[in-house]
Amino acid sequence: MTNYFSSKFKLGILGGGQLGKMLLYNTRKFDIFTAVLDSSNEAPSKIASNEFHLGDLMDYDAVYNFGKQVDILTIEIENVNVDALETLEKEGVKVYPASKTLRQIQNKAKQKLFYRDQNIPTSDFTRFAYLSEIEDAIVNGGLHFPFVWKAAQFGYDGNGVKVVRTLEDLEGLPKGECIAEELIPFKNELAVIVARSASGEIKTYPVVEMEFHPEANQVEYVICPARIPDSVAKKAEEVALKTSKAFNHVGLLAVEMFQTENDDILVNEVAPRPHNSGHQTIEASYTSQFEQHIRAILDLPLGRTDSKVGGVMVNLVGAEGYTGNVVYQNIENIMKLDGVTPHIYGKKETRPFRKMGHVTIVNEDLNEARRVAELVKKSIKVISE
Repeated sequence: MTNYFSSKFKLGILGGGQLGKMLLYNTRKFDIFTAVLDSSNEAPSKIASNEFHLGDLMDYDAVYNFGKQVDILTIEIENVNVDALETLEKEGVKVYPASKTLRQIQNKAKQKLFYRDQNIPTSDFTRFAYLSEIEDAIVNGGLHFPFVWKAAQFGYDGNGVKVVRTLEDLEGLPKGECIAEELIPFKNELAVIVARSASGEIKTYPVVEMEFHPEANQVEYVICPARIPDSVAKKAEEVALKTSKAFNHVGLLAVEMFQTENDDILVNEVAPRPHNSGHQTIEASYTSQFEQHIRAILDLPLGRTDSKVGGVMVNLVGAEGYTGNVVYQNIENIMKLDGVTPHIYGKKETRPFRKMGHVTIVNEDLNEARRVAELVKKSIKVISE
C-alpha cells in the first residue's frame, strides 16, 4: 500500500473554494501533502494547502501541467477541463472521479439521458440545443407551462435553474443548450451521499432533508436525519445506491432526490464530490464527508457514516443589498447557543446570495436543533463594511 502520510506522495485538488478548504482540514490532520489549482489568488484553500497554483480550471494546459505534478488528482468543483483529465489518465495519473464520470455529470442534458438509459427514476424532460427552440415547442403545443428550465452547463448554487410559468420568464436566460423538466409537486427534497472507494467498498450516509430558499433556489437548511418514514428513507437509499453503481464513481456522490406526493423517489441531480448536503457531518457524524472523500480516493478503509447526534446545517449567504468587505453581524450571539459551530469560508468579499459560510447545530432532539437553526438564521447577518 502507498505511504500517504508524512511522505513524498502528492494529492492534487482542482478548485480552491470552501469545499477544498474543508478537504484540507483532513489532509492536514493526516499530514498528506496537497497541491491546489484555482483561478483566484484569494481562494479559501490557498492558506491551507502545501502548494498553491494559479490557473484556469477550464484551460487544458493549466489542468494538464498541474496534473502531471501530482500522484492522485481529485476535484471540489465539476467545471474543469475533462479533456486534460482524460490525457492524464492515459499517462498514468489516477483521477477520481474519472473523466468519464465527469463527462456524464457536467452536462445536465447528458446526465438526464444517462438516468433514462440506466432506468434510474427521474422527472420527464426535453432537451433543447437552443433556448429559442423552447418557444417553438410552446407555440406548437409540444411543451406546456409550468416547467423547470435548466442550463445544460455551468449552473451552480441556484444559477442556471428557473421555474418557467410564462413566455416572459424565458427573457434574459442564456441562449444555449438547456433542458425543460416537468415541474414535480413534491413533499420533500432529499439527499444521500454515497462513498465508494477505489477498490469498491461502499457506504451511505443517512438520508437528509433539504429546505430551500424560494428566491435564490439555494439550500437554507439541511436536516439529518430526514423527518420521513423509514420506508421512504430505505427507498431513497436504494435509489442512491443504484445511481452510484451506474456511474461507478470513486469518491463521493451526492444524490439529490424528490420525494413525490405518492412517496416515489426521483433523482434530481448528482455531484461527484463533497456537497452542501453533507456539511453537518463535520460535527454530527463519526466520519465527516470530507475525510470520507479522502479515504475513498486513496483507497483507505471507509469510515463509519452514522450520526453521533441529530444535526441541522444553516447556509450563511451574503445578505441582499450588501457588496464589499464582509462583516458577520451577531456571530458572537449565535456562539452563545449550545451546540452551535460556525464555519467561515474565508471569502473576503460578500455579495447577495454568495455562500460565505455555514453553521452546524447539533442536538439529541432534532426538533430543538431545527428551532435553534431558525434562531441562528434570523440572528446572524452577512453584510459589508
